[in-house]
Amino acid sequence: MAGRYNENPFAEEANVNPFANGSSTRGSTVDIPLDSAKDLKREKELNAREADLRRREAEVKRIEEALAGAGVVIEERNWPPCLPIIHHDIANEIPIHLQKMQYVAFTTFLGLGACFLWNLMSTTALWLKGGDVGAWFFAVLYLFGFPAAYYSWYRPLYRAMRTDSALKFGWFFLCYSIHIVFCVLAAVAPPFIFRANSLTGFVNAFNLIGWNSIIGIFFFLGAGFFTLESVISIWVVQV
Repeated sequence: MAGRYNENPFAEEANVNPFANGSSTRGSTVDIPLDSAKDLKREKELNAREADLRRREAEVKRIEEALAGAGVVIEERNWPPCLPIIHHDIANEIPIHLQKMQYVAFTTFLGLGACFLWNLMSTTALWLKGGDVGAWFFAVLYLFGFPAAYYSWYRPLYRAMRTDSALKFGWFFLCYSIHIVFCVLAAVAPPFIFRANSLTGFVNAFNLIGWNSIIGIFFFLGAGFFTLESVISIWVVQV
C-alpha cells in the first residue's frame, strides 16, 4: 500500500518546459534582412529622383509654352544626323508649295561647300607640284565662305519660308545675289580679282593644262563645279 504513495503528485517533472531548449530568449529581437533594408533605401531614392524629373519636365514644358506664346521658335539641332550642328526640317516646317525651292537652295548651299573642298584639293595638288603656297593659303580662307553662306543667306531663307517674313526674304535676296556673283567670278577666276591659281576657274585651268595636265584637269573640273553652282543658284532666285 505504501508503494502507491511513494510518487509525489506535486513533484516537478523534468523537461516539461517547452521553451527550455533555449531557442528563444527573453528580450530577443527580430532581425530584418540587410538586402530588404537596401531595397527600401533604393526605392526611396528612385522615387525621389522620379519626382525631381517630373518637376523638371513640368518646368521645361512651362518655359517652352511661355516662349511659344511670345513667338519665340525653339530650334533643336538635328542635322547632320551623325553630328547635329544645325536645325533643319524642311518636310515638317516649310509649306509644301515652297519646299521645292528650299530643297534646291539647300542643294546650292551644300554644293558651295563641295566647290570649296574641291578647290582646296586642287590647289593642294598644285602646291605639292611646286605651285605658289600663297594660292593654297587663299584656298583655305575660301573655306570660311561655307559657314558664312549658312548664316548670311541659307538660314535667313529657311526662317523666311517658315515665318513668311518679308524682311528675311529681302536679306536673303541681297546676300544670295552676292553669292551668285562670287560663283560666276570663281568659275572664270580672273587674275585681276582673285590671286592667281587660288580658284579653280577656267582662266587658271587654261594656264595650267600645258604645264601639268593632271593639275589642269583638276582645275577644269573645279571650274565646271562653280559653273553648275552658278546656274542652279540663278534658278533659285527665278522661281
